[in-house]
Amino acid sequence: MRPAQTQEYLDFARTRMGPLYRSACLLTGGDTHLAEDLVQETLGRMYVVWGRRRSKLGNPVAYAQTVLVRTFLTHRRRRSSGERPTAEPPEPPSQTAYTGDDASLRVTLLAVLERLSPMDRAVLVLRYWEDRSTEETAAALGATAGAIRVRSLRALERLRAELGDQLPDLVQH
Repeated sequence: MRPAQTQEYLDFARTRMGPLYRSACLLTGGDTHLAEDLVQETLGRMYVVWGRRRSKLGNPVAYAQTVLVRTFLTHRRRRSSGERPTAEPPEPPSQTAYTGDDASLRVTLLAVLERLSPMDRAVLVLRYWEDRSTEETAAALGATAGAIRVRSLRALERLRAELGDQLPDLVQH
């Protein structure tokens, strides 16, 4: 960006930061930390657009408000946005959840995953290991949600075929 454009953006950001923050606080139900994050992300996106398409923005104030709302909605869709701080720590995991047998299951699954194709491995890891939605997995891999569902089913079939007779022994506990 040219220096004049940079100064113009800085003036815009300075004057719009307060109103954007107020809107963000209303959207987040008073979560000031999230509101600050949303404003920061909105102004970051505006900076990128400002340098490339400033003349095409028309109404930058309305555009910034739209970016803020879309950023908020995207945040709400994320699985992590459901996390809320609590006064008490969560219950510790049950002691039976991590036995020695689980270690062998984990090692076996990792070995079988290595034998799958990279795309099948990526689908299974994103969907089931990282617990991402079909849509998030599709976006990460540049595919459609339908393609991810089909690939996921086929990859699970391959995984079961690779495990063969070991599967009942691995999951009996």
